[in-house]
Amino acid sequence: MSIAEHRTERRAKEHGATRAAILEAARRVAARDGAREFSLRNVAAEAGFAPAALYGYFAGKDELLLALAADDLSGLARAMREAAGGRARGEGLGAAAAAALELLRKTETMVAASSALPAEAGAGDAERLFNGRLIGALKALSDAAGNPADSRESRADVVLIAAALAGLAMLARSGRLDALGIATGDVLARLEKRLAGVVEAGVQLAEK
Repeated sequence: MSIAEHRTERRAKEHGATRAAILEAARRVAARDGAREFSLRNVAAEAGFAPAALYGYFAGKDELLLALAADDLSGLARAMREAAGGRARGEGLGAAAAAALELLRKTETMVAASSALPAEAGAGDAERLFNGRLIGALKALSDAAGNPADSRESRADVVLIAAALAGLAMLARSGRLDALGIATGDVLARLEKRLAGVVEAGVQLAEK
């Protein structure tokens, strides 16, 4: 490796390490102040940088929020796969959904990221990363449900499940479920039961 290549590699590693440090600082600030309330100035102070230095890594608050949410989506996909691992076809949804709900209840980044996404799909790196991680999480959920996303209808089913989990997490996090006297476990059980029928019908149709 030439000296120039060595320097380029070193700068790339330093850039990646600094970016990761900023993300960790942003996560601490979001946990303390709320993901929708934190500012780049607060994140910079937490990370030990001048506010202007953050713009070398993120174009603004929205891009930083999307990066945090993308990381959380990776964690979400991993948690669902681990929870559903080793279970029979179609029997992993309940475990995966419970794992997803546990994570979604603890973080606001996904909710905050929804306001950071542009009204029309763009081509920015942060948005592409978020979209890729979202697809990965939906794939993990689809696998856990035993519902291969190989048709428009099956993909719509997976999005419907994900939307139900996101809404359930919002109600649980805000205390609305407790106010309604409804347990999250009961809702998850009904969701799994209803989807099991949908998946079984799809399997029977495919086998004809």
